[in-house]
Amino acid sequence: MPNYRMSLDLSDLQKELSLYDLREYRLPFTLYILEAENPDEACYEIMKRIQRAIMKQNQSIEARILCRKIRRYMRLDRVECL
Repeated sequence: MPNYRMSLDLSDLQKELSLYDLREYRLPFTLYILEAENPDEACYEIMKRIQRAIMKQNQSIEARILCRKIRRYMRLDRVECL
């Protein structure tokens, strides 16, 4: 499986994400490298990782609403195959 370098923009959610201890997802603009079958799968995987990290810490209604917002407001600026 190829590796993908992804430039992720979470600036719209930064205020809400600061309430959680998300070590690798705490910055508004970050770069991640994932192994996936195709770019769509890589995008889906990074979204699911962020949502799992939030739900591990707090399973309240507010956390679930934030997970829904992640689906809507998370932006991938660039996806490159390495």
